[in-house]
Amino acid sequence: MSMTTPPGWYPDPGSPAIERWWDGTAWTGYTRAAGQPAVPVVPPPPPAAATVPLPSAGERPQGRGRGPVAAVVGAAVVLVAAIVAGVALLGEDDSGPAAVAAPDQPTQSATSHTRSAAPSPSATATDDRSVLVDQLNGITLPVLPGWEKPDHESTMARFPTMWTKDTFDCPGDKGAYCHHAVVTSRTAAATDLTTAEAIAKHDIADAAADAYDKDVLGNRHYGGIASHREVRSASVVVAGRTGYLVRWSVRTGAGPGGYVESLAFPSSVGSESMIIVRFAFDAGAGAVPLTGMDRITEGIRVIGGAQNGGVGSSLAPPTP
Repeated sequence: MSMTTPPGWYPDPGSPAIERWWDGTAWTGYTRAAGQPAVPVVPPPPPAAATVPLPSAGERPQGRGRGPVAAVVGAAVVLVAAIVAGVALLGEDDSGPAAVAAPDQPTQSATSHTRSAAPSPSATATDDRSVLVDQLNGITLPVLPGWEKPDHESTMARFPTMWTKDTFDCPGDKGAYCHHAVVTSRTAAATDLTTAEAIAKHDIADAAADAYDKDVLGNRHYGGIASHREVRSASVVVAGRTGYLVRWSVRTGAGPGGYVESLAFPSSVGSESMIIVRFAFDAGAGAVPLTGMDRITEGIRVIGGAQNGGVGSSLAPPTP
C-alpha cells in the first residue's frame, strides 16, 4: 500500500547538514539548519458553512425542504474530519518524523562517471524523456539527441544525471564501460562561498576528480588525472540568472582524457541557494562536441516557467 508523505522538514538529500521543506507533493527551495525544533503543521480550516435561515413556522418550505439541513450536516462532517486530521498530524510521539514515511533518500551508485536520478518521491514530471528534472532546485535540463536519463524507478543515486547512450570500454579499466559524456545537477552545499564565480572555481577540482580520478569505490577507470589546464572561465546567464562557469581540459593516465566544467548559478526558488551543474565530456573517438555544454546551459529552465517550489502545489513551511 502506498503512503503519501505529509508536508514537513526532512533531511536534504544533497546535504545532511540542512533540512529541506517537502510540501506534500515535491521538494521546495525552503531550507534550514538540521536539528531545529519542529513546528506543527496545522491544516487550513475548512470553508465556513453558509448560514441558511430555516423557514418560519407559518411558511411552507419549497420542494422537499431538505437542502438547508443537508448543507449544515455536510459542513459538520467536514469540520469533524478536519479536526481528526489535525489531531493525527499533531499527535506525533517521541519518534518524530520516523513515525511517518519520509521522502526517499537516494544513495550513490558506483559507475564510471557519477550517475544519478532526481530525488523524486513521486513520478510527477519525470516521465518526459526530453528533459532532466531537478525537483530539489526547481529546474529542468534538456536531454539532447543521443542522450538519455535513467528511469527513477530503477536507478538509485544522489543527483539528477543524464549521459550519452553510446558507451565504450573504460581506457583504464577494461572490465567497466564509460559514457562519452555525463551531466549532473546538484545543490552547492557545505560551503561558505556565496558568489557563483567563487563556487564554480572551488568546485571544478572536485568535478574533475569525480569524472576522471576515482569513483565512489576507488576505481580509476581513466588511470587517474595526470594534468589539467583551464580553457574557459566566464560569466553566463542561466534561466534568467547570472551564473559563472569554469572549464578544464584534463589529461589522464589512460586514454585521451577529456573536458570538465562546473557551472554555478542561483536557484529561482525558495532561499535561492546556488546550483552546480557538472559536465564531463570525453575526448578521442566518439567524443561529443563541446558545444553540447553550451546547448544544455542555454536550455536550462525553471520548472513551470515561474518562481515556485517545484512540481505541483507548493505548501510553504509554517512560521515559527
